[in-house]
Amino acid sequence: MRRFLVLIVLAAIAAGGGAFWWLHQPIVAGPQALELAIEPGTTPRGVARDVVAAGAQADARMLYAWFRLSGQDRGIKAGNYELPPGTTPHGLLQKLVRGEESLRAITLVEGWNWRQVRQALAREEQLRQDAAALSDEALMTQLGRPGVHPEGRFFPDTYTFAKGSSDVALLRRALHAMDRRLEAAWAQRAPDTPLKSADEALILASIVEKETGRASDRAQIAGVFANRLRIGMLLQTDPTVIYGLGDKFDGNLRRRDLQTDTPWNTYTRSGLPPTPIAMPGKASLVAAVQPEATRALYFVARGDGTSQFSTSLDEHNRAVNRYQRGQQ
Repeated sequence: MRRFLVLIVLAAIAAGGGAFWWLHQPIVAGPQALELAIEPGTTPRGVARDVVAAGAQADARMLYAWFRLSGQDRGIKAGNYELPPGTTPHGLLQKLVRGEESLRAITLVEGWNWRQVRQALAREEQLRQDAAALSDEALMTQLGRPGVHPEGRFFPDTYTFAKGSSDVALLRRALHAMDRRLEAAWAQRAPDTPLKSADEALILASIVEKETGRASDRAQIAGVFANRLRIGMLLQTDPTVIYGLGDKFDGNLRRRDLQTDTPWNTYTRSGLPPTPIAMPGKASLVAAVQPEATRALYFVARGDGTSQFSTSLDEHNRAVNRYQRGQQ
């Protein structure tokens, strides 16, 4: 009966041209936007009540009547919305029907390791922290990759998300993004690559990511590692040693660290480490499968972000003395 009366009132207003005026009058006042959360399964009547409960200056019955008269009431989508100052009943319905949720963004940075990813997700207050209670093993199982180590498996990029959405859902998107990038890179691998699988390409790409100080050196750095893999030479790359040290690394890599065996120590173990050591970006993925043709077997940082490449140990030692020890 009440709904019928409201419809009659609206019809009367419409007859006098008042409905158009009401539909375009702001129902959100003040300098701050209102936050509106619509749960799945909420009825149009419940949505109208939620709008008013969020702080909108409107009659829930009038809003519900408008939803019904518009014929779009069944098209309202659940989600998290921001209603900026000046929002009108007309604009509100359009936003809800289009599903124009308020979106946040988080950036997963190239070269981050899994611990850093976990920390970034935990800091994001607008994400629902479902992954926090899960071990790495349980999380990867939930993501459909039981037994897979999470390191390097998520593509570094900026991801938008609706407030209150799950961090697991965001990780699933990043996981699938890496799947696509890795598959595309592996499909264009060089015919003479020493890599045996896409997983090996991901591992090498993560090392290239951590070793590259300047983008222009990336393909040649990958070429050095490819050369070493071909001849069975130890990779001897510091980032893998640092990764293997974990929390024990204090920022200063010592000789004893290079001699301390871990599964990731490429000074004590041949070939690639068992897992990636970080998240590689697209450029590092491509470099790993399409390394620059080079005779170089060594490189050392010059101190300006670039690297000095050498084909022999003597030449490399001279470069180390010059760029690392300051000896001319």
